[in-house]
Amino acid sequence: MNNIDPFKIKRDGQIVWLTLNRPEKLNAMGFAFFRGLTENIEKFSKDPDVRTIIINAEGKGFTAGLDLTEAGSMLGQGSADSRDALREKITELQESMNIIERCRKPVIAAVHGHCIGGGVDLLCACDIRIASKDAVFSIRETRIAIIADLGTLQRLPHIIGGGRFRELALTGRDFTADEALKIGFITKICEDREDLEKEAEKIALSIADNPPLTVQGVKDVILFSRDNGIYPGLKYVAQKNSAALPSEDLVEAVGAFMEKRKPLFKGK
Repeated sequence: MNNIDPFKIKRDGQIVWLTLNRPEKLNAMGFAFFRGLTENIEKFSKDPDVRTIIINAEGKGFTAGLDLTEAGSMLGQGSADSRDALREKITELQESMNIIERCRKPVIAAVHGHCIGGGVDLLCACDIRIASKDAVFSIRETRIAIIADLGTLQRLPHIIGGGRFRELALTGRDFTADEALKIGFITKICEDREDLEKEAEKIALSIADNPPLTVQGVKDVILFSRDNGIYPGLKYVAQKNSAALPSEDLVEAVGAFMEKRKPLFKGK
């Protein structure tokens, strides 16, 4: 098992960069990766000084997906108890992706090079996805006799639509950044990694400039409405706004507009 921290963390004002940092293994996702992902996202979600998270990667590509060498240790000998232990381990790994989706702070994925298998699971749990033009994606599990089990099959249809999703999931084929943009999986293509990081920072700063509790509320309502439907979603947002308004940030927004200045939101 890899005991080296698979992440680099950089804080830049109200933005946190969470960088996959196992380039010698193409940022393969081992057990330390999933533990670190859970711990870091939970910490940033609770930190009032963090307003946006960017996930990017070192090395030739974003990630080669699940570390199959480590994952092999989960299979056991085929006994009933080992199969039950496998189910529990899969559930634990799923939760590391769920935590990204539930994170109170918006999460931006900035992808270069290959993003395979588990990397697509991770991207599906993020709020915004952008990529450099050399990015290549694949729901690769299908081609190696595994049913993708960390969230792609559940989340991707809501992002790109059922028809395109089924074709990608059932074939397991590669698809490029151009195709990912066309089908709506990513929202922007950048020329190279330098431009990719600049664009990710630009989006993150744009989000961070908004009232933080409102941004968090928007994310909450989006997820609730997706999972519960339009009319329950409308009732939910009515309740949230009636509980949150008026706020100090709303007063600041109106005052800044009247005074023709940039507002300074404090999340109050």
